[in-house]
Amino acid sequence: MTESRVDSGYAWVRLVAAMVIGTIGGVGMWSPVVVVPAVQAEFGIARADAALPYTLTMIGFVFGTVLMGRLADKRGITTPLLIATVVMSAGYAAASFASNVWIFAIISGIAIAMLGSAALFAPLLADTSLWFEKRRGLAIALCASGNYVAGTIWPPVLEHFIAEVGWRQTHLYTGLFCLVTMLPLALILRPKPPLLKPATEAAAAAGFLRPLGLHPNVIQACIVIMGLCCCVAMSMPQVHIVAYCVDLGYGPARGAEMLSLMLGFGIISRLASGYILDRIGGLKTLLLGSTLQMLALALYLPFDGLMSLYIISAVFGLVQGGIVPSYAFIVRELFPAGQAGFRVSLAISSTLAGMALGGWMSGRIYDLTGSYQAALLNGIAFNLVNVLIAVWLLTRQSGLRRVAGATVSAA
Repeated sequence: MTESRVDSGYAWVRLVAAMVIGTIGGVGMWSPVVVVPAVQAEFGIARADAALPYTLTMIGFVFGTVLMGRLADKRGITTPLLIATVVMSAGYAAASFASNVWIFAIISGIAIAMLGSAALFAPLLADTSLWFEKRRGLAIALCASGNYVAGTIWPPVLEHFIAEVGWRQTHLYTGLFCLVTMLPLALILRPKPPLLKPATEAAAAAGFLRPLGLHPNVIQACIVIMGLCCCVAMSMPQVHIVAYCVDLGYGPARGAEMLSLMLGFGIISRLASGYILDRIGGLKTLLLGSTLQMLALALYLPFDGLMSLYIISAVFGLVQGGIVPSYAFIVRELFPAGQAGFRVSLAISSTLAGMALGGWMSGRIYDLTGSYQAALLNGIAFNLVNVLIAVWLLTRQSGLRRVAGATVSAA
């Protein structure tokens, strides 16, 4: 019989399964990026129209993440995983027969993203957090690393098959691969998470009524704003580093190498952040990562040499990878376990919205100014908002702990 206990051996088995699911299912975020040139060439459309599938994919992720998170709270994680696997696989098969870019984009946004891959990141993070206490930060970080591993593995794999058999056959094979591999993995996660002990649950419920002395929705709004702002900043180099290298005369291949370097060091960062989360907590880890990200972003302003950009890109990846997992950890610190799926998913969806908004804003600012300098400053300004909110919440947390400590001492 499966051992359904927090921090048990089975909890680690679940974590491994979740990481593999996140890595496989992460193809839904990256395939619309890789397929742009092939779709543009086949349909004879402009580059902006060819990017439409990616735009709808990001919109689908934002809404699908919250939808699937709510479903996970009500029915457990297996139900959204099974739905996502079947719908996403069918979506890839249907996309391979798309007759124009609009049909392809709609399928990408709804079937592949909103009802598919969106269930395979934030809801998995929330579910993983329910199975760990002592190593919760490490578990969340490991689970979140699946998304970055997907970004490292899938683009070259997809590019290879698109070159060999075309984008249509590649989509068909991708859907089949997801169906065959992810269905059995989803079934591993069928057991429900263990319940808190009644005394612990009652004590926690009392503390969750006004986390940090604020209404829960105020805290959630702060988390959403922070997620949006930090990822507007994060998106600037991640979305535009290739174009930036082209402008500087280094060529797109160098930019692609820098992006790969960012994602690779981002995996290291996410793993390291798990260790840090378990020792200093969510808000402090978030403040540390966000402050370092802002400083790394500022380094792009004075330095634009080829070797400098490689080094800064590596540093940027190394400092920012732990920011997103921090939001899942903060939610579990401040809200009841029964709300984890919805609230973690809402927090993560705000980071996706920030990536989409930031990518567009940086491009728009570049169009207006002819330079990425203003776009970098814009990212730094948004990052500063994130830092200030984190400082404010930490100040409230420290104040409440001092009051609680004084009360205990007096008693």
